[in-house]
Amino acid sequence: MTTKQPPLWRRAIAELLGTSLLVMIVVGSGIMAQRLSPNDVGLQLLQNSTATVLGLTVLILVFGPVSGAHFNPVVSLADWVLGRRSGTGLYLPELGTYVTAQTLGAISGSVVANAMFEVGTSISGKDRATGGHLLGEVVATAGLILLIFALAATQRGVLAAPAVGAYIGAAYWFTSSTSFANPAVTVGRIFSDTFAGIAPASVPAFIIAQIIGAAAGLGLLFLLFPRAHRAAVDVVLPHDTAKSTS
Repeated sequence: MTTKQPPLWRRAIAELLGTSLLVMIVVGSGIMAQRLSPNDVGLQLLQNSTATVLGLTVLILVFGPVSGAHFNPVVSLADWVLGRRSGTGLYLPELGTYVTAQTLGAISGSVVANAMFEVGTSISGKDRATGGHLLGEVVATAGLILLIFALAATQRGVLAAPAVGAYIGAAYWFTSSTSFANPAVTVGRIFSDTFAGIAPASVPAFIIAQIIGAAAGLGLLFLLFPRAHRAAVDVVLPHDTAKSTS
């Protein structure tokens, strides 16, 4: 690839919009599921997870060529960690910009979803921080990091959109926490007291579990793919190998 990587401001906009739309999908489909199937929680989860699978796949395809479509601070953090070994991936100022954009995007997505369904923005009272839920977050996040970086390391980034969407959809069902696996999305979901919400008191433990999960995922990655650090620039989708001066 010979063209320059998009400037940081453009990548930040892509991360903000992508994360915002992701949370709109999660929260909005959760609200719709509650309305369509008020007496069937299992069906609500099926509706919510299906919308998330499809929506996340599309968002990665749309924004991936601009920013890599991280939409997730632990993905960006892992990209930075891997890149320190090869001089690729995100630099520290870029990491801070990505995380800020993702967090602001997640909050805005929750607010917009609430507004679309006219439920009003309010702080969630849904407590989720049990031991089982936190273990679920460790497992979900570890698997997500391993998947994303294994695809990049083996030059199969073209499969990232459907693979990540499929994994998150499956993790809705096989983890007790329904697979938040994303600190920005976790923060964003504070602002919707609906099916998809999470109480503020549960958030710190969730984020710690997600960071532990990311570390575990990286550990497995180094064990299975020792040269994975060379592909840091191609996470989640390749968005170029040259640093922009714009």
